Amino acid sequence: MKILVTGNAGFIGFHVACKLLCRGDSVVGFDVVNDYYDPGIKNSRLKELDRIAAANGSGYRFIKDDLVDTCVVDRCFKEQKFDRVIHLAAQAGVRYSLVNPHAYVQSNLVAFTNILEGCRQNDVAHLTYASTSSVYGANTNMPFSESDIADHPVQFYAATKRANELMAHSYSHLYNLPTTGLRFFTVYGPWGRPDMALFLFTKNILEGRPIQVFSHGKHTRDFTYIDDIVEGIIRASDDVAQPDKNWKSDSPDPSSSNAPYRIFNIGNNNPVPLLHYIRAIEDVLGLEAEKVFLPLQKGDMPSTYANVSKLTDAVGYTPSTPVNVGVKNFVEWYRNYYST
Repeated sequence: MKILVTGNAGFIGFHVACKLLCRGDSVVGFDVVNDYYDPGIKNSRLKELDRIAAANGSGYRFIKDDLVDTCVVDRCFKEQKFDRVIHLAAQAGVRYSLVNPHAYVQSNLVAFTNILEGCRQNDVAHLTYASTSSVYGANTNMPFSESDIADHPVQFYAATKRANELMAHSYSHLYNLPTTGLRFFTVYGPWGRPDMALFLFTKNILEGRPIQVFSHGKHTRDFTYIDDIVEGIIRASDDVAQPDKNWKSDSPDPSSSNAPYRIFNIGNNNPVPLLHYIRAIEDVLGLEAEKVFLPLQKGDMPSTYANVSKLTDAVGYTPSTPVNVGVKNFVEWYRNYYST
């Protein structure tokens, strides 16, 4: 198939594009390569994608541009004629949304509108897009289920991603566009984002600097290894969304519809205390972290825990990477990449 992967210079998009190229799909990557975090690692990912495409003889093209530019996106869809779209580009980060909300409006709302229009106008068979566990917000009923109402976000990033889900439903309903939204739960692994905890903890421990442990270490997170996430994304993309024949308008399930629309959690179904996660890093490094315990940060969720049974039932999603293995793989990549 010919597949558009947006955000392919980013952490998850890079791994998805790699997997698709390795199985023989033709991939068009689209990324603005902004400076939200070090563009150097983004460019390194792009070089690795070039290498993988050449090694596998797969069709690959990279477009460096902004999804906010409607004309550029329209031209891309009309010229390329995609079978599938996997939309992973977004302005990420919970805390950054507190200081620069306008970036989220552009990247997460305007750009997503352009993606929806591109899919509608060019008969794309299936749009799969990234949402987030953060949409559960003030909900404390765990494990989080897609059938729960997710209308109390506690930061603006989550609000924009919940808006994406609602926008997708309108296009599924109005234009019969099949859409699948995936709520990611704390993804980690090699080539990860420098602004995320595992990266920051590893860097600081190796440099002999203290690490900041928020919520006084009482956080729990459904840490999900990148290979498990990629497998779930591609399986969901391959399985085109269909209307739910059992959906009832008088008792509506928010995760499905009588339109070709669905929402899935994609996590590890195994929450881990933050201090256990840190201990796994310390064990691999053979070093003990100096910890500075701080209160829960504004906008953070105390805990996350995914019920993934719907995704398992739909596409056979079975996350299988233990945290100690995933952390070990990341640390090995980090030390190799930075020659530490």
